[in-house]
Amino acid sequence: MNKISIIGAGAVGATIAYAAMIRGVAQQYVLYDINRAKVDAEVLDLNHGLQFMPMATLHGSDDISACEGSDVVVITAGAKQQPGQTRMELAGANVAMCRSLVPSLMKVAPDALLLVVTNPVDVITYVVQQLSGLPSRRVFGSGTVLDSSRLRFLVARHLNVAVQNVHAFVAGEHGDSEIPLWSAATVGGLPLLGWSVPGRASLTEEDRARIFDDVRNAAYHIIRGKGATNYAIGMATARILEAVLNDEQRVLPVSSRMEGYLGIQDVCMSVPSIVNRGGVEAVLEQPVNEAEREGLRRSADTIRQTIRTLGF
Repeated sequence: MNKISIIGAGAVGATIAYAAMIRGVAQQYVLYDINRAKVDAEVLDLNHGLQFMPMATLHGSDDISACEGSDVVVITAGAKQQPGQTRMELAGANVAMCRSLVPSLMKVAPDALLLVVTNPVDVITYVVQQLSGLPSRRVFGSGTVLDSSRLRFLVARHLNVAVQNVHAFVAGEHGDSEIPLWSAATVGGLPLLGWSVPGRASLTEEDRARIFDDVRNAAYHIIRGKGATNYAIGMATARILEAVLNDEQRVLPVSSRMEGYLGIQDVCMSVPSIVNRGGVEAVLEQPVNEAEREGLRRSADTIRQTIRTLGF
């Protein structure tokens, strides 16, 4: 039976558990948090709905040993992003948390894959990989899976097509320096940049700029309105977990360590990658133009600078 442990019972961690349980991703779940009252309440609430989900067991604990035997450990714990705060500004507090958490996890779940959701996710993914000592393929972040979903939704709405027929990726940092890979994007197999269908909207350069601005600022709007993003990242993370545990060989823009991707070295960032039971099997070099290539390099530099500032 597959076992998923989720570190952090806040809005994101609890919603990941909810989304994964509804989709029947695993048979065993553990929700861990140092706040025992919080984790007990979330587990009780979720278990009361178990009748309406695929059969599974969910346990809560404030003891890290509950994660023993996990196939995947999802890390969501840490300080949450405040209104007006960038993800990179979270880095110091959440890296400090990782210094104590990761060694404890390695003692109880040394064979697990580690899926990082805590922001800034690219920085934290790099730090977790360093602290764990695990091969880079076994430690990866949720990256721009959500950003890419936001992009596809907005493009689909503009063109009035099903979002499932839009194939486009956001790459680089999950944050302000991320970039859309417009040159590789397609709709129904047609290149997005050449989209011209009678009776349908066109997609001008101004349209693309507006859409991507909405993608990049989406989290800030949501945080201002309700304090946290949780539903979409919960569903996105559940989808990553499915790809892993079902060994789907699915292409997802997760964050993993780059070792020569378009000349980019020694940094974690998001690019389209093949994800399976072993973690990140391979990264795919998209056909990018020169502006996109430079954008990815600048994004990598932004992430790397924060990593170095934190002593890694």
